[in-house]
Amino acid sequence: MSDDIQSRGYAHPEVLVSTDWVQEHLNDPSVRIVESNEDTLLYASGHVPGAVHVDWTSDLNDQIRRDYITREGFERLMSRIGATRDTTVVFYGDKNNWWACYAFWVFQLFRHTNAQVMDGGRLKWEKEKRPMTRDVPSYPPTRYEAPERIDANHRAFRDEVLAHMQSHGQLVDVRSPEEFSGARMHMPDYPNEGALRGGHIPGARSVPWARAVNPEDGTFKPAGELKKIYCEEKQLAASAPTIAYCRIGERSSHTWFALKYLLGFEHVRNYDGSWTEWGNLVNVPIEK
Repeated sequence: MSDDIQSRGYAHPEVLVSTDWVQEHLNDPSVRIVESNEDTLLYASGHVPGAVHVDWTSDLNDQIRRDYITREGFERLMSRIGATRDTTVVFYGDKNNWWACYAFWVFQLFRHTNAQVMDGGRLKWEKEKRPMTRDVPSYPPTRYEAPERIDANHRAFRDEVLAHMQSHGQLVDVRSPEEFSGARMHMPDYPNEGALRGGHIPGARSVPWARAVNPEDGTFKPAGELKKIYCEEKQLAASAPTIAYCRIGERSSHTWFALKYLLGFEHVRNYDGSWTEWGNLVNVPIEK
């Protein structure tokens, strides 16, 4: 963590580290740097020296069911990247850390809490002209024993979202305004991924995920600015249960991270089924 991060007023500044900190710990055996991108070919083009690649499609997701890996799968992943329960795992990636936050979120389902995100991700590292390599590191396999995956603290399922909506709970839709309104069925410049209907979950407040970051370098905005967006403008209460969603849970994991760790929301969950599930469900309400 840097003095700059410490000074931003976050509830849990320890979850963010600076590019300076990462460069100082490139050869630290107690730290494992993980790159996780939307573009799964990007790692091979160059990455932070010593960083391992965690592919969100093949490493974090079950290959048959629409679900995440099991405890055994997580143990194999951690063994492969040479991590123990004591290893500090630092995530970074493209798209202003969408998928870094997504990977961080999946790791929390297995309670690997010794985890951090590199503020600014690939964008900031590259803009600062820091070292990059195409060398793929190899670490001795570890024996990692994970607890059973527990979803309840961080993950929301459709029936829970429906009940939350019916009780007028706080819902945050982090997609683009066009997706929120139903004018688009998908992100701009992306294919439609199967939702039959457009719109948003009734009662959801529209806060596009990117409002939380500085566009010039992908770093998170200070807590004061985040509070103005989420708590003042959108009138979200940090003490109230909150569910964030997007399209498949990647953008909303970024907002989940900002709300939970940077603003200290007490009970915030990510609805990873998001619009690809809700937009296809029979007999659930939709607003436009």
